[in-house]
This record gives sequence, structure tokens and C-alpha cells, in this order.
Amino acid sequence: MSDHVELYTIGELARRTGLPVRTIRFWSDSGILPPTGRTAGGYRLYDEAAAARLELVRMLRDLGIGLAAVQDVLSRQVTVAEVARVHLRAVDAEIRALRMRRAVLSVIAEQGGTTEETLMMHELARLSAAQRQQIVDEFVEGTFAGLDLDGDAGIVAEWMRELPDEPGRVDAWVELAGLTTDAAFRRRLREIALAGPQPAPGRDLRAAALEHVRPALADQVAPESAEGLRILDRIVDGPQRGPELLAWLETVADARVERYWELIATLNGRETAPPAVPALQWLIAALRAHSRPAEVSGRREGT
Repeated sequence: MSDHVELYTIGELARRTGLPVRTIRFWSDSGILPPTGRTAGGYRLYDEAAAARLELVRMLRDLGIGLAAVQDVLSRQVTVAEVARVHLRAVDAEIRALRMRRAVLSVIAEQGGTTEETLMMHELARLSAAQRQQIVDEFVEGTFAGLDLDGDAGIVAEWMRELPDEPGRVDAWVELAGLTTDAAFRRRLREIALAGPQPAPGRDLRAAALEHVRPALADQVAPESAEGLRILDRIVDGPQRGPELLAWLETVADARVERYWELIATLNGRETAPPAVPALQWLIAALRAHSRPAEVSGRREGT
């Protein structure tokens, strides 16, 4: 058996691996790839183990792992798996940042906007998940401060806090952030919370409006027409068509509130509910047209 050990110069390692000579020399100077020996002229030599070590270094560097971490792996202070887990988290964070950057650029390219709007979009997109959640939490707490939100109202308020860790569509997040800082929108939400449940017992007016009014809207049925009255009769009993119901509908049928829920669903990757506000607004017009004059005037005087 031969005891001969094949040794390689830096140039031979470079030809074998395809790495530049200067890279191998730098890694050797850094202590990551110590030479096995030297020639009589002082040139560095490397054995097969060093060549295998070089391949490992190249793989780790190709994955973006820093030289200090590579040295820790080679000196067995940490395992490759441990370094990979740390680096995986860093890569995930970088991917999230790139996605956000792409989303911002996409919105700017498609929608344009002023310099101020672009800067605001960029700043909002840079917020961490905790910072985004804080904006929404403060919005919910400030909007419903001092109100008794028992039962369903409390559940709805908690639903308004739902945000994913990832902002998803940056245009949806920017629009949501704009709504949460709108004073008029906050006032309307308080009014809706104070309005309480629908005054007409029985079936859900939203579901009934979607069932009966959406076809009427598609057929362009006027709410004040005889056909409009027949549709109204299917939704609300005559005795329930008082000013209280009309005032309640006028409070809750707000397109901005519906848009809030659409944005929350979009950001959480859920399917959005069909829009109900157009149907509810048709229902409001039908109630106005077919209510007794005394009821309508009484509602207006109390407004």
C-alpha cells in the first residue's frame, strides 16, 4: 500500500473547484482553509480533506452564510443544521422585505400618487407586524372607548383586530391604515355600536336584502314602484316599518364599514362577503317611499 498523499497547490484547487485563486487564498489567509503543508519554495499545499473542506465552505458561502459562522461550523462550535436554521430565518425576513418592496413598487407603478402618498405607503409597508397590529388595536380601543360591548358587539370589535403576520397586499394595508385614522369613520362605528341590534325581530335584514334586493337591483326595479313594495313586503312586515327601523338602517348601511371588513378579509386571505350596502340603501329608499307620511315626518323631526 502506498503512503503517498496527493497534495494540491492553490492553482490546482482553483482548477478543480472552479473557484478563483484569490478567493481560495483569501479563505486560507482567514484561517478557514489552513494549508496541509508547503513546498520547498513556500507555496501552500492542500490534501483531499482540505479540498472537501473547501467544497463545504463554498456551499455555505453560496447560501449566504457569513465567514464567522462558517468558521464556527468548521471548528465544530455549531452544527450546519444550527447555522441553517438561523440563516433560514434571515432569508425569510429578506424575502418578506422584498415582497413588500415589490408590492409598493407595483402599487406606485399601477396607481401613481403624489410624493407624500408614496412616502406614506413606503413607511407603512416598513412597519413590523407588531407595529401594524398596534395601529389597529389603538383604532379599535379608541373607537369603542367607554361603550359597553357585551355579546355580539364585543365579538365584532375583536374581529376588527384581526391582522396576519404578513401584510399581504400593501395597497389593502395602506387603505386600511387610512380608514383607521379617519375621524369620521370612527364616529360612524361608534354610532353603529350605539345603535345596537336591528329593531325588527325575525330574519336577518342583511341576508334578506341580499336575497330579494340584489335581483331587483339587477332588474333595475325602482324602490318606490309597486314591484318595489312587493319586494319590501317579503323582507319587512308592515307593522315593523317604523322610523326606528329606518334610522337603524341609515346608520348601519355605510360603505366604508363594509370596505373595512373587505380589507380585513383580503389581508387575512379569506373570501370577501358579497356587498350588502347597495341592497340596504335600496331597502332604505323603499321604506321611505312606502312608509306612512306621519312616520317619516316624525322620524325627521326627531333627527
